[in-house]
Amino acid sequence: MGDRFAETPRKPRVDAARNRERLLEAAKTVFNAGGPDASLEAVARRAGVGIGTLYRHFPTRETLFEAVYRREVQQLVELAEQLKREASPVDALRRWLRSNIEFVATKRGMLAALALAAHGSSELYAYSFDRLTKAVGALLERAVAAGEIRSGINGEDLLRALVGMCYLHDQPGWQASVHRLLDVFVDGLRIRPPPDTKATTTARRRPAKKSGSRTRNR
Repeated sequence: MGDRFAETPRKPRVDAARNRERLLEAAKTVFNAGGPDASLEAVARRAGVGIGTLYRHFPTRETLFEAVYRREVQQLVELAEQLKREASPVDALRRWLRSNIEFVATKRGMLAALALAAHGSSELYAYSFDRLTKAVGALLERAVAAGEIRSGINGEDLLRALVGMCYLHDQPGWQASVHRLLDVFVDGLRIRPPPDTKATTTARRRPAKKSGSRTRNR
């Protein structure tokens, strides 16, 4: 009896955490597609909860946007750690940068509201830029140490280049174009193995085959 009653208060906390996560995932989708004018009602509907539940977790649009933003940053930091264990150095770097394109898309959709966030956009951007720079920097150092990516570039360089690619485009479907540009960019950073000079020299010294000729008896 005592154990059963002791577990009862935990259920609301579990449900609340689950609802909060569903709201954040729904908000990411809605704001990504609809921009800063997407309604909180649309978020609640997509999450399958009432608008009152949304307001209990996020009293204002700005607090919801900031929570989505911070959640995206945390997921990217965790992804970097996962890719270091599961993927080759260049593939890990490429996959992480590609995931950032979706993050930028969500951020673009929330940009107007984030400027009104209670803590100010500068603090939020500083928070994200510092964490993301460290995450991509670790992936970059791994690729450089493996001799697969050129040195002389840092994590901040990579992030600024990626953001520049994303904000050059403002038409629907811009993500596909940025994916192509990103592949070109990463390939340009790769170190290509030098040609096999010994094989090349041998090939040059090898006499060319003479065309066969037949001697005719006259």
